Amino acid sequence: MPDNGQIEQLEETKDAPLGAVLDFMRMLWAVDHALQSASKRMEATFGLTGPQRLVVRIVGRFPGIAAGRVAEILHVHPSTLTGILKRLEARGALQRKPDPRDARRALLTLTAKGRKLDVVRTGTVEQAVRRVLAKDPGKVAFAQEVLAALSEELDAGLR
Repeated sequence: MPDNGQIEQLEETKDAPLGAVLDFMRMLWAVDHALQSASKRMEATFGLTGPQRLVVRIVGRFPGIAAGRVAEILHVHPSTLTGILKRLEARGALQRKPDPRDARRALLTLTAKGRKLDVVRTGTVEQAVRRVLAKDPGKVAFAQEVLAALSEELDAGLR
């Protein structure tokens, strides 16, 4: 059990400045944790995780979209998307049909159930993002640039 001196030191450390890089990384981890928590709440409330809802929204915007194109939009490997698509199909929200021009490709459409899920609603990650972006639209482009650059740097560094 920590003594009073150790407790004071822990409290001082909690609010100590870490520097720009570590502070930014700390915020990224906080966002990641919040996204995971919100996704679990969404699944309990709506029956869809955050990533599943994002796929539903994308397919709703682009009916007949190829699975590979959804993976590109989400910046994930197609194999990462496979599990999400299978769960959405099993829930009856999504249909996969073979592309008549290329049987290796699957084209995605929403079912009637999927279309009911493809609406703006409160209690979703999407709604939280919408509220935050509306507060200061001028900063959105800059935030997107920073996040895109970081994503590219991480991808390049891990190859």
